[in-house]
Amino acid sequence: MSVPTAILNNGVEIPALGFGVFQTPPEETASAVRSALEVGYRHIDTAAAYMNERGVGTAIAESGLDRSEVFIETKIWISDYGYEETLHAFDKSAGKLGVEQIDLLILHQALPGEFQRTIDAYRALEKLYADGRVRAIGVSNFMPDHLSRLLETTSVVPAINQVEVHPYFQQRDVLATDTEHGVLSQAWSPIGGITFYRDGSKGSTLDDPTIGKIAAIHGKTAAQVMLRWHLQQGRQAIPKSVTPARIAENFDIFDFELSEAELSQIDSLETGIRGGPEPEQVTLEAFGRDIPEA
Repeated sequence: MSVPTAILNNGVEIPALGFGVFQTPPEETASAVRSALEVGYRHIDTAAAYMNERGVGTAIAESGLDRSEVFIETKIWISDYGYEETLHAFDKSAGKLGVEQIDLLILHQALPGEFQRTIDAYRALEKLYADGRVRAIGVSNFMPDHLSRLLETTSVVPAINQVEVHPYFQQRDVLATDTEHGVLSQAWSPIGGITFYRDGSKGSTLDDPTIGKIAAIHGKTAAQVMLRWHLQQGRQAIPKSVTPARIAENFDIFDFELSEAELSQIDSLETGIRGGPEPEQVTLEAFGRDIPEA
């Protein structure tokens, strides 16, 4: 089955559904990516800070697929921000991935307290884009203020903003700002992972009764319903798993459609509680880590 595509603001096509490897152990990454490619995924999302780019590259190289058939996305970590530092970070990632060109290269976080370093890093992405070493550039975990500050001092509008979005945490202000500027919103943790209820207790979107009822109507799982919710609302989504059955399940979302009423019911599940780090509190002191050369 071919995956529907979205068109980035520079005309590049990206599969509407990608496969993520966040928290996938390096020794398990190649196997997980291999399973994803066999199922039909053609977009793999990794990051320098995941420490598993090499496994991604290995799986793609051994897949038998032509390089042009697989869309590769990776991210520059904050420890490598700065103009020259980010240019070198590209070399590190490309070397581990075993490719000369990366399809989508993005900044993993904003550094609000040292935003000039963020700008310098993005200008390096602009240079890589101009030189044809990447096909598109973007950002991740950028809040509206971060995006506005970036746009004021750079020339290439990000193609992507990858942010935490799932039924319990929808970031509507971020999504609206992305749309306003022609930036495609890309959902990480699209089915929630460890999420929280309105009272602050831990729960899971997979056990949500509203989502469960919708899933039963369509003969699908809760995860499939949530992924379909993203795609029908115009977001690109990146689920992750190391289990072949789950990898296949998450891909099987192109044969049904949610009604407007069902989409609204899922929209109503917003709790406003973030699961990941607070973007405004990301600092080198708290989150910096060395990204090895090889």
